Amino acid sequence: MSVSDLFEPLSLLHGPAMRNRFMMAPLTSQQSGHDGSASTFDKEWIRQLAHSGYGLIQTGAAYVEASGIGFERQVGIHCDALLPGLTAMATSIREGGGLSAVQLHHAGHRANPDLGGVVAPASSRTVPGVRALTTEQVERIRDSFIAAAVRAERAGFDGIAAHGAFGWILSEFLSPLLNDRTDKYGGSTENRARLTIEVIEGIRRATGPDFQIGWRLSVERYGLRLEELREITADILDRELIDYLDLALWDSAQIVREGAFRGQTMLSVFTSIPRRGVRVGTAGKIMSAQRAGRLLDEGCDFVLIGRAGILQRDFPLQVKVNPSYDSPRVPVPAQYLRDGGMSERFINHMRGWPSFVQRASV
Repeated sequence: MSVSDLFEPLSLLHGPAMRNRFMMAPLTSQQSGHDGSASTFDKEWIRQLAHSGYGLIQTGAAYVEASGIGFERQVGIHCDALLPGLTAMATSIREGGGLSAVQLHHAGHRANPDLGGVVAPASSRTVPGVRALTTEQVERIRDSFIAAAVRAERAGFDGIAAHGAFGWILSEFLSPLLNDRTDKYGGSTENRARLTIEVIEGIRRATGPDFQIGWRLSVERYGLRLEELREITADILDRELIDYLDLALWDSAQIVREGAFRGQTMLSVFTSIPRRGVRVGTAGKIMSAQRAGRLLDEGCDFVLIGRAGILQRDFPLQVKVNPSYDSPRVPVPAQYLRDGGMSERFINHMRGWPSFVQRASV
């Protein structure tokens, strides 16, 4: 395939097709209101993205319960009072011609008590002095994900993406290290996957026939087991429970270092799974037009743009004009990001990323 293939439409199991193969990755920006409301900065960021040529734009992680917050100034979707701001973002994306999705998030054992979060571990041994969630509490959180998806649909979004990565609650329950439960949500691989499956199936039942469901999956750290995750993913794809799988890899070219898939690319472990009508894409250091194009050859249906989209908001348009386009090298001066239209709040958040924003000279 060539770079030009990135601009071919991509049909999904439900709802309209993506106009091309570029998806904006869900990026936490810490620029929302303290109550989770979408700020003028959120709306401006989304407005910029909406006119940057993406096929689908995901919001940053939106917490589905007030107690599930993980970041200061995180966008929320836990109550109807937040609908006006969410609706404004969905409308902006639609006017720009792309599809839209809210990434649904609950911080689980990583919830931040300083922000009103309530630490909610799957296991009593994960956080000293904090008991594991009861079965009824797990079911409440499950229902909060489903209610948040209904809220996203009411706001005008084309779909949601369930955040199952980085040790947040869905990922946490998948991990045999972080989940030693003895109820129906722990023990076997099937039981540890139950929360994720029930969230996805519940959202499908509660939303309309055109509503799209994505699932973000990471495979590293937090005690996750690659072989188990492949087994769970194979079942989800075979049953066509989702519209697209978003593989959150730190590097889309990384190699498996141990276990049954040693020596293979991490990406190939998942792109080799029969996917029926489900679409599969990845994030991970996709900084150039050529790398994005090669990922289609490596089995991806679409690519998720993160850092490259922060550096150059209209990455897809740059690629369309120049098939040899490459992102600016990092770290970049803060002024470069300001000139590109990024808020000071977002820039401060990016200072926490290694080697992204240049340190001010003394």
